[in-house]
Amino acid sequence: MNKYMVLIEQTATGFSAHVPDLPGCIAAGRTRKEVKRLMAKAIEMHLAAMREDGDEIPGPSRVEMVDVA
Repeated sequence: MNKYMVLIEQTATGFSAHVPDLPGCIAAGRTRKEVKRLMAKAIEMHLAAMREDGDEIPGPSRVEMVDVA
């Protein structure tokens, strides 16, 4: 099982999310909890479609936080 980085942003009507390692893999929901649930399904569907098309599945990027003054 892989873990992909998901960027979640608050919008005027809820939250949107995307996966930088999987271009085009997006979701939107009213709450952070909902968008995380929808994003998990979107990633599963995105990866299944890539496998079906014979595309190479990218590994997840490593993420680090950087302190800035």
